[in-house]
Parts: sequence; structure tokens; C-alpha cells
Amino acid sequence: MNSDLVLVLDAAAFAADKHRRQRRKDAEATPYINHPLSLATILAREGGVDDARVIAAALLHDTVEDTETTPDELEARFGAEVAGIVAEVTDDKSLSKAERKQLQVARAAHKSTGAKLVKLADKIANLRDIAASPPADWDQARKAEYVHWADKVVAGLRGANPALEAAFDAAAAAIV
Repeated sequence: MNSDLVLVLDAAAFAADKHRRQRRKDAEATPYINHPLSLATILAREGGVDDARVIAAALLHDTVEDTETTPDELEARFGAEVAGIVAEVTDDKSLSKAERKQLQVARAAHKSTGAKLVKLADKIANLRDIAASPPADWDQARKAEYVHWADKVVAGLRGANPALEAAFDAAAAAIV
């Protein structure tokens, strides 16, 4: 049995179940699970990441923030390292959106390598989604505002994976 493959598949199935009723904010309201699957693909294909714990964390990255999943539940099922990466990339929803965004910028440089990789893939996926199918109410100024903020977050992540950083830069350039 390939325990790394089992971990990734278990994480994918868990995320699919937890996000089963959620949709993205794009005009087509695509199934939410497409987003974590995109992160895992970006990490593996474009970033050359082959650490199953990082890929699993990417699949699970929004479960605590956006579902009823608890950090303890993730730790019990996927281990402390995966749960720790997810915790590092999870926003505290009790804070205002402005505070959460500022904390992402302030904390980016202090994250573990695994969390930096997941956060980079998240920003790449979000930028690509904005370029391909933005939320219906987002004009060009709103898109540019998101790119400017994401660039500030990624500034603190640089050095973690040059290939992902280049993919982020390309995705940002496609919008502004």
C-alpha cells in the first residue's frame, strides 16, 4: 500500500464531502471542490511538489475556514503536520475581512514552507479564476485591487518555490 497516495486520496474525499454543498462565487457557480483540486494540481504539476502532506493540506485548506470541520478533526484523521499546515493558512472568520487580509500580508513570511506552498497555490488558483470567470459583480478595478493585495501576500512567500512564484507573476500579469 502506498501510504502517500492513500493520504492524498483520503484528503480529496474528505474535502469533497465537506464542500459538497458549496459553490464558488464565479458567474457559473462552479462546485467548490474544483478549487482545492486546482491547488493540488498546481503544486504537483507546476511547483514540482511531491510531499503528500503538503498536497493533502492543499486539498483540505478551506475545510476549517468554510465548513464545520475542526482542527482536532483534521489532526486525528490526517496527522499533526497536515493539520498544522491547514491551521497556518486558515483565516480567523471572527475578524473583519480587512483584518484577515492584513494578517495574511503580515504573517506570510513567517509561515512554514508547506504553508507557503499552499498559500502560493491558493493565490495562483484565485488569480486564474478571476481572469477566466470572475464574480459577476467584479469590475476591472476590483480585479486589480485583488491582484495588488495578493502580490503583497506573495511578497512574504517568495523564496519558497521559484516555479510557483513565476506562475503567480504570470497569473497576475494576465489580469492587470
